[in-house]
Amino acid sequence: MKATKKVIKMIVEKTDTGFSAFSENNPVFTTGRTISELIDNAYDAASLFFEEEEIKVTHENINFEIDFKQFFQYYKVLNSKFLADKIGMNPTLLSQYVQGHKKPSEKQTEKILLGIHQIGQELSEINLIYRR
Repeated sequence: MKATKKVIKMIVEKTDTGFSAFSENNPVFTTGRTISELIDNAYDAASLFFEEEEIKVTHENINFEIDFKQFFQYYKVLNSKFLADKIGMNPTLLSQYVQGHKKPSEKQTEKILLGIHQIGQELSEINLIYRR
């Protein structure tokens, strides 16, 4: 099997039973109850699709995209006002992105994503202690 540099964009959507993902450019689609299950299933589905062409698909070949509204509906622990304050953005503007009333520019999207990644990094570095 040969490796590929091709990137498969998968659009993620929240469903009543979990999540679904589909590719706009390839007949690859899948579902999962959780995001981790969805990612594993998407990898399997893409690998199966490209198997006939003897192309090896790795996790680096799949790019997942989810819109702001669905992201914030799923990750309710992330408060848009907190995020706006963290990245220096007007909270009302971020709220409009989250509600789907406005679409952010590429620059704004990168700023928001960087803020989300920074929060994730900070959370991953915290150790909670239990004291009686």
